[in-house]
This record gives sequence, C-alpha cells and structure tokens, in this order.
Amino acid sequence: MRPDPQDVRNDIIVTGARDDELSGPKATADITNTPRSVVVVPREVIEQSGSSTLEEALRTVPGITFGAAEGGNPIGDRPFIRGYDSQGSVYVDGVRDLGSQSREVFDVEQVQIVRGSDSTLGGRGNAGGSINIISKAPQPKNFAAGTLSYGTADYKRATADVNYRVADNIAFRLNAMWHDQDVAGRDAVFQKRWGVAPALTVGIGQPTQLTLSYYHLSTDELPDGGIPYLYTINNAPGDDVLTFPAEDFTAANGRSGSISRDTFYGLVDRDFRKTDIDQATMRVEHDFGGVTLRNTARYAHTNQRYIWSQPDDSQGNVYETGQVFRRALNRFGTTESLIDQIDLYGQFDAGGIRHSFAGGAEFAWESAENGRYNVTNDPRCTPEGIARYNCTDAFAPNPYDPWVNYASDTSDTVVPITRREPTTTTITDANTVSLYGFDSITLTPALIANLGVRYDRYETTVRDAVNDDGIRPETSLTDEFVNWQAGLVFKPTANTSLYASYATSTTPPGSLLGEGREGNRVGSGRREQLASLDDLRAEESKSYEVGAKADLFGQRLRLQLAGFRTETDNSRTTGPDGFVQYIGSQRIQGIEFTLNGNITRNWSVFGGYTYLDAIITNGGYDETTVGGVTLSAPDASTGKRSPNTPEHSATLWTTYQVTPALSVGGGATYMSRVYGGYADQRTIENGEVVVTKRLARAVPGYTRFDLTASYRIDEHFDLRVNVQNLTDKRYYTKAYASHYAAIAPGRSAFATLSFRY
Repeated sequence: MRPDPQDVRNDIIVTGARDDELSGPKATADITNTPRSVVVVPREVIEQSGSSTLEEALRTVPGITFGAAEGGNPIGDRPFIRGYDSQGSVYVDGVRDLGSQSREVFDVEQVQIVRGSDSTLGGRGNAGGSINIISKAPQPKNFAAGTLSYGTADYKRATADVNYRVADNIAFRLNAMWHDQDVAGRDAVFQKRWGVAPALTVGIGQPTQLTLSYYHLSTDELPDGGIPYLYTINNAPGDDVLTFPAEDFTAANGRSGSISRDTFYGLVDRDFRKTDIDQATMRVEHDFGGVTLRNTARYAHTNQRYIWSQPDDSQGNVYETGQVFRRALNRFGTTESLIDQIDLYGQFDAGGIRHSFAGGAEFAWESAENGRYNVTNDPRCTPEGIARYNCTDAFAPNPYDPWVNYASDTSDTVVPITRREPTTTTITDANTVSLYGFDSITLTPALIANLGVRYDRYETTVRDAVNDDGIRPETSLTDEFVNWQAGLVFKPTANTSLYASYATSTTPPGSLLGEGREGNRVGSGRREQLASLDDLRAEESKSYEVGAKADLFGQRLRLQLAGFRTETDNSRTTGPDGFVQYIGSQRIQGIEFTLNGNITRNWSVFGGYTYLDAIITNGGYDETTVGGVTLSAPDASTGKRSPNTPEHSATLWTTYQVTPALSVGGGATYMSRVYGGYADQRTIENGEVVVTKRLARAVPGYTRFDLTASYRIDEHFDLRVNVQNLTDKRYYTKAYASHYAAIAPGRSAFATLSFRY
C-alpha cells in the first residue's frame, strides 16, 4: 500500500525499512504489491559504483542495453528495455524528457525502471518499459555535503549538495557538479561538463507545498565513433557470415595489422559535441487529509550540436584495402516542451474495500527543430580522399591529422564549417491531451486488484525543409488511443506476493519528434509510398506477465521473479507490393530475476538475471530485380533475433561492511552476444527469390568486473576508491545496424573524498 500522506514529501518515500520504493502519484501500491516487474536503482548503488551518468547507473540493471547513434538518430541516451527502444520513454519526476542528451546523475535521488508496456503510465510509449529519474528535493534538516574525485585518465570530478532551512516552512537545496576526464583506453577522447540544480520548497512539512526547481547541464566532448565492422555483405567470405568489429585481420590487398583498443578514427580539428539542457519546474500540492491534489508544470529546453567521425565501411574499405572512411555525421537540434500535469491521489474505504487511487490529466506542447552542418567528404577511399584525411589507415589512424573543410570534394577552396540555411531544417510540433486513472483495490488482506486506463489525443505537425518551389511542406496528423492495464495480486503472507498482469502500449506516428530512430515518421519525405495520410497507423503492443515477490529478513531484502511475453504488431514496413504496409511484428518473451537489499546487516546486494527470447516475426519485404523481373520476398531480418537484445544478461553489485569504518565491494556485469543488424544478397531462379549470401553484424559477449573500497576517516569525511573494468576487458557497449560498434572504456581507477556536515 502507499505510505500515509504525511510520509510523502517531494517524491521521496519514507518507509522505515526501505528507501527504494516507487514514488509519484501513479504509484498506487508499493513494489511488492505492484503486479509488474519494477527495479529501483537507489542513490547508494549509484555512488558506490562510481556512476556519473544515467548510462553508467543503468549498467547495474540486467536486461537493459543501449543503442548506437547515427545520422538520423542523434547521440544520446538510447536505452533498450526487454529488447525495445525506450529512448522516448524517459521521464524526470514523472514528466517526459524527450530531448536527446547524455544524462548526468549529480541531481539524482534514484532511478526507477518499470518494465512492460507502459502507455497507461506515460502515454505514447514502447512495449519494453519506462525510466523515471527522481531528482533530489529540499529536506527539513540542514546539511552540506560534497565530493572531490581524481583518478587515472586525468579523471577529475567535484560535486556539492547543500540543504538549508531558510525558515520554519521554507527549505532550499543546491546541487552542483563539475567534471573533466579523458576516456581510459581511448586515444584523444575527452568529456567535460558542469551542472547546477537549485530547488526551493515553501511549506515544507505543511499540508500545502510549493516547490520551484531549476536544472542546467552543459557538456563539451570529443565524441567517440568506436570501431568499424570487418565485413560488408559485398566482401564477406562465405555464404553465411557473422561479422564483429575489426581487430586483427589481413585485408584483401594483403595488408595485415591489429586494431588496438585505443584506436580512434575521429578528427580533433573537426569533431565536437556540445549540449545545453535547461528545465524549470513548479509543483504545487495540497494534502486534504488522505487525498492530495498536485499540479506540476515544467518548461524544458535542450540544445545539442555535433560533428563526429563514424568509422563507416559502407564501401567495403576496411577489408578490401585496410582503410576507414571518416564519415562526418553531424546535427544541430533544439527541443522545447511545456508540460502540465494535474493529479489527485489518495486512499478511501468503500463497502469495506480499501482503494488506493490516482487520477489526473496532462497537457503537453513539444517542439523540435533539427538541421545539418556544411561538411564535405567523400566515402570513397581514393587517393584524393586519403590525401584530404577523409579516409585513414585502419591500423594506425592519426586523430591530429590536419583536416580542413573544402567547398566540395573536388574544390581546393577552404571554407569554414557552418550551419546550413534555416530553410533546410525540419520542424516538428506536437500537442497532447491525456486523461488517466489508477486504482489498487484491496479486496481482502490477501487479494489486491490493480487497474489503470489512459486516453491520449496526440496531434503532430511536421514542416520539412523548403522545397524547390520555395514551399515548406507541412504534414499534420491526429491520433486518439486508449491504453489499459490490469493485474491481480495474491498475498500468501504479508511480505510475499504472486501476481498476473496485462498491459498495452501505443506508439503513434511521429512520437519521437525526430529525436530518435523512428520508422514511422510523419512528413512529406516519407509519404511517397503511402496511398494517403490516413494510412499512417500507430504501432500497438501488449504484454502478459506473471511473477512472484518477497521481502525477506525484516524487509531488508527484496526478491522478484517474473515471466513475460510481449507482442508488437502494426509496425511500419514495406509490403510485398513495394508500398508501405503496417504488417511488421515482433515477439519477445523471457524471465527476469532481481534482488535488492541486505542479506545481513553488513552485506548488501543489488542485481539480477534476464533471459530474453526475442524474434522479429515479420520484418516486411524487400524487392529483387533481375533481367527486368521484380519479385518480393521477406526482409533479411524476418525470423532473426531482435537487435540490441542479448539472450542472457546478469549483474551483481555487492558491498560488505568489514568494520564500522571499512567497507569493500564490487560488481560483475555479464552480457551475451548482441546483434546490430542483418543483410543479404539475392537473385531470382525459376521464378523465385533465392538468397545467395547472408550477413549478420554483432558484438561478442563479455564479462566485466569492478571493485570498490570505502573508509570512514571520521564523522565528516569518507574516502572511496573505485576500479572500473578491473581486467581491462575489451568489449563493446553498442552495436549499430551497420558500419560500427561502440567500444567500452578500458581499466580506470579513481579516489573520491566525500564530506558531510
């Protein structure tokens, strides 16, 4: 059940026994009594593991992978949950956070992951689940805390967290961060950023509260494009080839060499990535005694611009000649949003039945504009391209090559890199109106029903680049959809539960506003094969789940076991007639086990295991033309394992308090092979399409180990040491569908001095 209202303050739930419960109005029951798989990464695990970004924090959760960026998919957090891209289902304090970015954790209290179809909770979304980042909020007591870190790879980081009780009912909290580092095991790559997050609460501890908060993050880095795959479909040796990122090989022209882990194909004189994120939030709430009314309003602005060298092998250069094309992926983009949520939540009894309910409405305006830079380079590794450093040696690239920007690939005129004209940008606007309701119904002490429903009206308008007629084509679409969830919880004892649940999700066309990989985009550029705009349809998913949960050892340790199946239909693909059809489908089923808490008073654990059986059941059709005859056959991906989805993954983070002053611990992360994409070659024989060659791109599985030790110097100071990637394992964190894979940092170590008064 939800804690009493007096224990709920600014999304921090006080339970006495645990500090990792769900927060927010829509959490009508605690995790044990919620009929779906839920993981909360507490601040302690984030700090102990030395995580400084959301991606690093989510590394401790099994079943989550990250997808790679490309030209149409901007750099930033792209988590996959249960095999589904959840890039558009990231929230901050329950409010959608759509702008492309790499999120920090200096202002994070905890990270909540709700698995399964999530549209009832957040509206338009995917089938895998959602991530809700809970921010630090003003507290009743005064304190001042901070950290200073220094380590290998020139790692430097400082944070501050100050809370001050200005008056009896007013509290102010300020979090700040500065970060500067190179990347272990990678040549030339660096990351710099700073952030600040003030928050003020008026009426703290009172029935009526007003909280004003602001968040700013600025980043400056040299982005890392990783390592190219060795083969393409055209030069792969054999009929059925699995290709990994290139390491040791002999090229077709006889050149031999080794691509070391620090090999970097970027250009210091060209590449950059800068982001600025601003969020201003106002929250007003009043507790009527058992029922609370809350209004949350947020304005957010995200700006990201970059040029980064993707080690592109689209022309087969790597295996053919031992050369790598430095493809200049580039983008500048801005997103804005103004979102208002009204929530009414609480508890009441009716007819001897206990209800823990939540209901509300959401109104959202979101806008995104993105464009490109004027950068010229030719993908062919000709002598001219090599001379201009657009192509480089696969075995010994020099990131300090004196690259300059020419007016064209054949021009000798040097020109500055500039943004393309405003007329070339794409502008997307979206307006959303939503109504939702949730109820956890305690039918008996041993039986709880959980229900939820949400209605969304989603309007999106895309204005493409100005065409040759001087007109900016405009396309608008309105979708209305209803999603729902239902679950039943049986409690054999007060601290255990068995459950079954069902949930749906809907992803309408244009749901990412161009801020992610979107196969169902709204816009004139993607309508040439549509009979009419009315043919644009929403992708639909449904999730079935059964599970068991137990709080053990005086509720110090929580165990969760879940089995699930998610089916996605109506995906946009190419039909057998060569036109767009909504026939794509995917099926993912699996098992999840998680544990979180303390086995003994001194021994804490956090982690779990996930098994995923993920299949693309219908990837659409491809056309093959031979001798003037054109036939269609299923796409190369049909029947294959879903990309970015490991069959097995496991994590464990554990610490042990050896003495009152000394604690030691560490972690292990295991991930089996992850596929990026598929390709094939075809011909026509006897009136049928015949596949003559197949290629799959993937990154190999790996196991990574981390260590930590902490010593309490006195009541105010602690010293912690972290060693990440202890064995200096060479592994890859992201597998793109083609071209490249992102390589992980090497071994690093850093010490952190923390203080608190």
